[in-house]
Amino acid sequence: MQVDELLKPFPIKEFHPFPRALLGPGAHEMIGPEALKLGFKKTLVMTSGLRGSDIVHKITESMKYHGLEVVLYDKVESNPKDYNVMDAVKLYQENKCDSFVSIGGGSSHDACKGARISVAHDGRNVNDFEGFNKSENPRNPPHIAVSTTAGTGSETSWAYVITDTTTDPDNPHKYVAFDDASVATLAIDDPVLYYSCPIDYTAQCGFDVLAHASEPYVSRLNFEPSLGNALRAIKLTAENLRQATWNPTELSGREGMMYAQYIAAQAFNSGGLGIIHSISHAVSAFYDTHHGLNNAIALPRVWAFNMPVAYRRFADIAQVMGIDTHGMTDVQAADAALAAAIRLLRDVGIPEKFTDVTQDSYSKNRLGQGPTKFYEQASVIKGDDEDVDRITNHVLGDACTPGNAKECTFETVRPVVDHCLNGDLDDLLS
Repeated sequence: MQVDELLKPFPIKEFHPFPRALLGPGAHEMIGPEALKLGFKKTLVMTSGLRGSDIVHKITESMKYHGLEVVLYDKVESNPKDYNVMDAVKLYQENKCDSFVSIGGGSSHDACKGARISVAHDGRNVNDFEGFNKSENPRNPPHIAVSTTAGTGSETSWAYVITDTTTDPDNPHKYVAFDDASVATLAIDDPVLYYSCPIDYTAQCGFDVLAHASEPYVSRLNFEPSLGNALRAIKLTAENLRQATWNPTELSGREGMMYAQYIAAQAFNSGGLGIIHSISHAVSAFYDTHHGLNNAIALPRVWAFNMPVAYRRFADIAQVMGIDTHGMTDVQAADAALAAAIRLLRDVGIPEKFTDVTQDSYSKNRLGQGPTKFYEQASVIKGDDEDVDRITNHVLGDACTPGNAKECTFETVRPVVDHCLNGDLDDLLS
């Protein structure tokens, strides 16, 4: 079922599946026994390598201790590329593996989900499956997804995001594939694994959670089963992100964000997303910037854009963010929610517009070092008219855009994109 079909005035809406999950401190130590229960024998582990930590080593050694054979692919890039997926597929086939484990954030999980879909179709290119339920074989290898960040939600969702590097280098393309067959077999979320996550990366992943939660709460899909999870995830993020960012080995903050990211993904899994994500996908298509950072910069602008059609919903968001809205109108409360989001962004030290992003802005930045000639020429985000236009056009073609609370056209979205690139957040508060 396509998103545009879901948006028609029709009473039936679709609830998408979740995997079984293990959540809590120490959960990652169960991976060996769980893999054996699922029938794993020879497993391809997909990860970015998680340089600076020993997480991959510990998990793979634990798997070996339980008698599993392990083949390691540790070259998944931030904003995973189609060739990352296909290189992993080749390795899987050459080694006659029977299962997958992904370790990391959304990049590792998304690349792994794409690889599973490709393997189930005899190694067809992952780009063939862009869109909604494009796979034809519902059976693919089992997959355990182990999260090391509190942001993605990919370990429990039906979506994966891939950058297609085969397109025109001057017009790169990042797409979302939604496929029920891509859902992991088992999700493992362990807050202890977040301890080594860098400060800036923790903050940016937290805003991915806030985007995942707030977009389905105001989405035109208006999917009732998603609304409670969405609000709860916003509340948990507002209460825990500062602690998780600045006191990284304090368990309560990390555990709070673990639950926030998990249930936020369950909210958007059937409740939809919007142009916070569309803008994020577009900017990383052109500049290879981190998804959570992109969401953080886009979120206040998109909230302001959407408020005129959803003041009541944004007033609800203000309440769960800890604002006393008694005596406020819905409009005043919605404005207070926007101010709270900007305060949170500043408190955790995130750049406020895309033209502020530099090579040194965050730990995972690959700005100007990507796989195509375009990235090599894109060491600085320009923010000029050409930049605004091409990013806007990418947004309008994104699969998340139809769910946005407010109707999107080139004329209405272009100023939002321009403000994300060049605008001052204080303008939104005046």
